[in-house]
Amino acid sequence: MINDEFYMDLALQNARSMKGQTDPNPLVGSVIVNDNRIVGVGTHLKAGEPHAEIHALRMAGDKAKGGTIYVTLEPCSHHGRTGPCAEAIVQAGLKKVVIATLDPNPIVAGNGVKILQDAGIEVITGVREQESIKMNEVFNKYIVKKKPFITLKAGITLDGKVATHTFSSKWITSEEARADVHQLRSENMAILVGINTALKDNPALTSRIPNGRNPIRILMDSSLKIPLDYNLVSDNEAETWIFTSKNHDFEKRKELENRGINIFITNSKTSVDPNEVVNKLGEKGISSLIIEGGGNINASFFENGLIDKVILYIAPKLVGGKDAPTFLEGTGVEEMNQAFELEDTNIKRIGKDFKFIGYPKYGVK
Repeated sequence: MINDEFYMDLALQNARSMKGQTDPNPLVGSVIVNDNRIVGVGTHLKAGEPHAEIHALRMAGDKAKGGTIYVTLEPCSHHGRTGPCAEAIVQAGLKKVVIATLDPNPIVAGNGVKILQDAGIEVITGVREQESIKMNEVFNKYIVKKKPFITLKAGITLDGKVATHTFSSKWITSEEARADVHQLRSENMAILVGINTALKDNPALTSRIPNGRNPIRILMDSSLKIPLDYNLVSDNEAETWIFTSKNHDFEKRKELENRGINIFITNSKTSVDPNEVVNKLGEKGISSLIIEGGGNINASFFENGLIDKVILYIAPKLVGGKDAPTFLEGTGVEEMNQAFELEDTNIKRIGKDFKFIGYPKYGVK
């Protein structure tokens, strides 16, 4: 059936196709319909470029007048690097605007709707609202809290291991799962590991896919142990930022900075507080972060309530061994009612493996 939901689904589909390209702006899609015909389609392509509504209006031209525009996010009402979309819609003579969800950005937050209604345009909101909110989970957090949306990712066996007791880990998951990980990296602005993972695996942390972008590589290294010939320092494939403590190797720091590595000195004398890392990344405009750390790094972010989403690639394998590392270590909780609960869960087959997605529900006992 062709109805509001049908056209909004088209707008959502177009918006999702730009995932990883619009940071720190939201994903937005738009469709203009007149006399039951699609006359304009638009998608926000990149921060600083015209918004989805503008692209759709340009395609529609005079055919927009008297029509209906479907947009996945409330049209903006402020002057930024582009003009207000709400005013452009009014000037184009549209008679109806269907919106999936209001903009959580405090400088918009209903003002776009008010401009449209004050101009006598019919406005309908809430069509495919939950789908739009989930699609923009990164933007929705960053625009309000100025902190990155953080995804913890791990490839594990059925018994939760990330390696054998001899630290053999290649490969736990299938090629299909690893390809999906590279896509995930491309969709995030930054990727983080701890020094133990860096020393053990010498990872590149790049997204090895056609036309993919490499995230900024974040390393938590309290004393600057990273060797100068390791990939994160020497391959020049992507930016590398290192967070260290006050008690770091000062000569090593100079060498790293001479190689173009950004060094951030945190307040602790012996360790790196994940809260400081997250706050600084937010200040630097990083809206999305994927963590591919070891068990202790993962646990520290969980224990500080910093993980927003968990993605586990689960291989149908069993490793065993009490000394084989798991993806979540640290001290652990004392009672089962203190366990981190995941909600809104989803699992699907990918190659020979399973991709599990869940969202931590903090404070539940």
